[in-house]
Amino acid sequence: MKVGAIFPQTECGADIGAIAEFVRAIEAMGFDHLFVADHVLGADPKFHSHPSLANYSHESVVHESLTLMAYFAAITQRITLATGILILPQRQTVLVAKQAASLDVLSGGRFRFGIGVGWNEMEFIGLNENFHNRGKRSEEQVQMMKALWANPYITFEGKWHRLQDAGINPLPPRRKIPLWFGGHMDVTLQRIAKWGDGWMMLSEPPGPKAVAEFDKLRRLVEAEGRDPASVGLEVWTSTGTGAEKDWREEISFWKKAGVTHVTLHNTFGGYHHKRMAGRSMSDHVAAMRRYRNAVADLL
Repeated sequence: MKVGAIFPQTECGADIGAIAEFVRAIEAMGFDHLFVADHVLGADPKFHSHPSLANYSHESVVHESLTLMAYFAAITQRITLATGILILPQRQTVLVAKQAASLDVLSGGRFRFGIGVGWNEMEFIGLNENFHNRGKRSEEQVQMMKALWANPYITFEGKWHRLQDAGINPLPPRRKIPLWFGGHMDVTLQRIAKWGDGWMMLSEPPGPKAVAEFDKLRRLVEAEGRDPASVGLEVWTSTGTGAEKDWREEISFWKKAGVTHVTLHNTFGGYHHKRMAGRSMSDHVAAMRRYRNAVADLL
């Protein structure tokens, strides 16, 4: 089992020294991956309504995720860099495929691409993309990106994308990039079964319902003629709930359930998750060190 951590960018701000110190500390602690969230625009909650705007308003510092991870690639040596999650259908497909490939090259093949369809219609409007067809359009985006990563040039004819004998360069070192999906609808599980390397499951706490969802995905993967063991499972956790004994029990449950990746996300407050109390960088580093020390022998 791999254990990673989220970069708490809404609380780290734009202090480049603090950012570098945090990232190097996380790698030195032995975390396996570092997650970066994605929002291009922040809205004023006085004029837009959504629970997540409490964390991602126009006043929140949210760095552009792929640009930020290019910086992380330069100051780290080992840790996997992952988007959690990048909203794919609000971006131009060929451009994001090239950005992802370049990041994978510059990091030495350490990029894991977590994608989703998003909830913030305002961002789609600002980026001149259609919010209402984002799910179906993302399916075509995934197929086009995978083709671009695997081949020097491609011809692609889809409903929303057309390309004639053209490609990106450089290509990812492995000619592919691990593609993980966020989301909890059945259609999301079907997309993972067809094209995904992993699922980020955030909606269920440890228990039989979570196990049932994992089993549902495994059956769908088998139906696509793929090995369920080739598709990773990820959950998020937080030091905002419980203490060492509770964290150890939780991670033991997830390991038994077949979870391959756990991400310590101390700022996420959705579903059953509760954020930690502290907000300073020293608070975050201390909490992450405490969690890592508590569960290290169980991994």
